[in-house]
Amino acid sequence: MNKQFLRMAVVALVSVAATAFSADSNSKRDDSASEKLGMKLSLQCYTYRALTFFETVDKAVTLGIKYLEIYPSQKLKPGSDETMNRKMSDATCDEVKKKLEDAGGLKLVAYGVDPVPNDEAGARKTFEWAKKMGIQVLVTETTPTEMHDKLCNEFNIRMALHNHPQSWPPDKVLEACKDRSKLVGSCSDTGHWMRRNLVPVEQFKKLEGRVMHSHFKDLDKFGEPAHDLPWGTGKGDAKGMLAELKRQNYKGYVSIEYETGNVKQLDENLPKCVAFFDATLADLSK
Repeated sequence: MNKQFLRMAVVALVSVAATAFSADSNSKRDDSASEKLGMKLSLQCYTYRALTFFETVDKAVTLGIKYLEIYPSQKLKPGSDETMNRKMSDATCDEVKKKLEDAGGLKLVAYGVDPVPNDEAGARKTFEWAKKMGIQVLVTETTPTEMHDKLCNEFNIRMALHNHPQSWPPDKVLEACKDRSKLVGSCSDTGHWMRRNLVPVEQFKKLEGRVMHSHFKDLDKFGEPAHDLPWGTGKGDAKGMLAELKRQNYKGYVSIEYETGNVKQLDENLPKCVAFFDATLADLSK
């Protein structure tokens, strides 16, 4: 009874904080614990796939999120036919950089999910583009080869294998990475683990040393269909997941990614995820 009451109290406090944060777009996050631990909150732009990239940047500013993960095919801005992808023109790259700078210096940190070419010339172009844009993680379902390994080390860029419900389970990731650089590993999608009936904390433990990135989710149940809930209110044990990453001394990004919800619902729920993340990391940093 006491534990249940405590959990309800924590959720209520997070909800109050999130409501206050959402109501004031000029609110400043206290992400000092996140920065101290090196476990940083990013936004997978796919979450706002109903909007353009420029509009998503504005949403990130309101949320207080400084780091973005872009994905292929999102429209650049209202009225534009340009899309975000690894083959976008130099002019589009410059326009993206200017938007980020004008928004307060936000940074691109990850890109995906998208194939990494299997020929060295094509792969090198992808790594060169990522380096130019400041991207630290390439999220993909491409099986890593010795050539990819070499490029990861040369550019100091991570290659993260993303799991869907029927692809790249942890055991397969570990098998593919066993002879590879320490920059090759998992983009751990905790929601898709749950859809596969895998317990997220257990999977993080299994992947210790190979977690390169995460699409972080908390779902209403295990199995399919399942939908996203604000972190800490679902069945995924969001606090336990973050505690496990902290135990592993994970340094990298945790991307908010919602598969469900319209823009209004996202605007209501994402501040709760941000508040939960900041409160949890403040607790874990003590």
